[in-house]
Amino acid sequence: MKLRCVIVDDEPLASEGLTKYVEVIDYLSLIGIAENPIELNKILETQAVDLIFLDIQMPHMTGLDFLRIKTNLPMVILTTAYPNYALEGFQFDVVDYLLKPITFNRFFKATNKAKELYSLKSRSFNSPPQNNEPDFIFIKCESKYEKILVDEILFVQALQNYVMIYTGRGKYMTLLPLKTVEEYLDSKTFLRVHKSYLVAISKVDGIENNEISIQNHIIPVSRNLKERVISLVVKNKLLSK
Repeated sequence: MKLRCVIVDDEPLASEGLTKYVEVIDYLSLIGIAENPIELNKILETQAVDLIFLDIQMPHMTGLDFLRIKTNLPMVILTTAYPNYALEGFQFDVVDYLLKPITFNRFFKATNKAKELYSLKSRSFNSPPQNNEPDFIFIKCESKYEKILVDEILFVQALQNYVMIYTGRGKYMTLLPLKTVEEYLDSKTFLRVHKSYLVAISKVDGIENNEISIQNHIIPVSRNLKERVISLVVKNKLLSK
């Protein structure tokens, strides 16, 4: 297995340094280098990419601007000289955040995390259950794999580069981006209500203002998603207005 990588940086020396690191690691394969998000977008339209090393400060469009605009991206590791962007960066479900100058040890740790994420996604989420099989998933929680029935999931919360899956029996933390979980789960059954939350539609107990209640949990709803959330949650279920 090799992760197909693209380096995006407007500084040639930075790109050269990352290129040398990629060449050392046997599970990485460099398929492109871009100087800005516009060039990256062209690569994404023509090639299959598994991992992007994305600089933040670039002319015309920053890396974070690109993450805000572009959807269904492969895994992203942010690279930057500015630590103050870390919190915002993790809100986009990035795999890791590397501060320049980037050491090889730190680079290897980040790419190893991406490799494990890719492996988990392939093992647990790329093979949806057949009709004659139980509807469940296995996720890795620390040193063991946990079986979770999809029908028991209440909601999923993004926590930096982890997610917390809440069920009627408890909660489970695993190293996966929220978008990976969202891609696997049925969109007719689960709904993204916030950049950090995915909920089971049938488990919603109430909606008030910009919040959803599920059992004893209160979940925020993004303002721009509120109308869609209300429409899908109460569709064909509303007895009176």
